[in-house]
Amino acid sequence: MMVFFVALLPILLVSGCSQDEDMPVDCSDVYKSGQTVSGIYSIYPAGDFPVWVYCQMISDGKEEDKGQWTVIQRRMDGSVNFYRPWNQYKRGFGNVEGEYWLGLENMYQLTRKNKYMLRVDLEDFEGRKGFALYSSFSVDCETDGYKLHVSGFTDGGAGDSLSYHNGQKFTTFDKDQDLSEKNCAKLYLGAFWYNYCHYANLNGVYLWEEDTTLLATGNVWYTWKNNYTVCMKSISMKIRRVP
Repeated sequence: MMVFFVALLPILLVSGCSQDEDMPVDCSDVYKSGQTVSGIYSIYPAGDFPVWVYCQMISDGKEEDKGQWTVIQRRMDGSVNFYRPWNQYKRGFGNVEGEYWLGLENMYQLTRKNKYMLRVDLEDFEGRKGFALYSSFSVDCETDGYKLHVSGFTDGGAGDSLSYHNGQKFTTFDKDQDLSEKNCAKLYLGAFWYNYCHYANLNGVYLWEEDTTLLATGNVWYTWKNNYTVCMKSISMKIRRVP
């Protein structure tokens, strides 16, 4: 079976490079090219360097979901360790067929020229599902700490745990950019756009059940049940270009 790992962007990205119009920037371009089945495709967010990504092409039938989503983060079984250093979060890691992180540099390249919306799909271990939709999502460049910009929340049953992180820089255990006196990534065993520290810890430890002994260290979304002990069975962060 062929395994697709997240493609890593070169450390040095050449600015001003032209991009072939036939190269898809995201899954919307892949869809427009006639590839309408959900699956793994290569996109070119920074120019001529391919990045493997999972494209969710089909809609769930609701007005707010028209498909053509580019998945930027996915967790489903705990098979990939998400407690990683800055350089790996910058470049991306994991297996695109399963759990992966697309990479902060790829997110920046995707959102620097076009407008995107974000959808966070969640499922707990009792089979309940919900989502949070944000009409605007972007990530700044590395010199600005890959700062998060997210707004325009619509509730799909999950509540809003991400707006608290709006305007925050990204923090890992070896690069502290949060507003807390301590490193939030070290405290909660994850990596995220932490504030003081989090309502969402989607890159936290994958736990298979509710755990009250490791408060808030799991892959939690606080507004799911308004507590920090309920961890998610599956998580999908995905973006779609806004016309």
